[in-house]
Amino acid sequence: MSELPIAVLMARKTKRPARLSYEGKITWLTFVAVAPAVIVALTLLWFGDHPPKVQWTLTILIVGCMTAFIWSTREHAVRPLQTLSNLLAALREGDYSIRARGAREGTALGEVLLEVNSLGETLRQQRLGAFEATALLRTIMSEIDVAIFTFDPERRLRLINRAGETLLGRPIDKLLGKTAQELGLHACFDADENEPLTLSFPGGSGRWGIRRSTFREQGLPHELLVLTDLSRTLRE
Repeated sequence: MSELPIAVLMARKTKRPARLSYEGKITWLTFVAVAPAVIVALTLLWFGDHPPKVQWTLTILIVGCMTAFIWSTREHAVRPLQTLSNLLAALREGDYSIRARGAREGTALGEVLLEVNSLGETLRQQRLGAFEATALLRTIMSEIDVAIFTFDPERRLRLINRAGETLLGRPIDKLLGKTAQELGLHACFDADENEPLTLSFPGGSGRWGIRRSTFREQGLPHELLVLTDLSRTLRE
């Protein structure tokens, strides 16, 4: 018989014993709490001068009540945590409309649910504010004359304003996801910002002023590119 590898033997030695779940601990703690009283009651019942019918009837009643009490205690301890878990899962998935019932001050569980409800309301307000800010930004971008483009780390177009659509001669749904190379904007990333650049696009040609900057979205660096038509400025 071949010897087992040392790693397997060590893994067996260091294997941790199975631990009781939270529900199991609640069940056993409740059982330990009520067991002494049940044992005393059954002892007095069976060692006392009682008819067998009474003994069996009361035994079934006592054991049944103990089982129901243990189960009820377990449910009262576990059910609120399951509700809290569902609420947190809804918040993680972006559903801020769900509220927990029983949220009130004065009780530990009620205060926890109250804080979760407050967190949901705060996140809802923040998302609403972000939507409003984004809508305002898009409105401003669509009304200004300079062409604005934003690119992700792979230099794929993620945002463009109306002037940029006009300059490239295509609607936004045909432009998003395209690389700077495919859009003919790759030269703008290597050009000197202090020197005008002569470029030709489907929507216009001439000398262009270039401004570049970076920002972060979801932790990733993005690039902002702004093109200003200097020829138009000189004509005006």
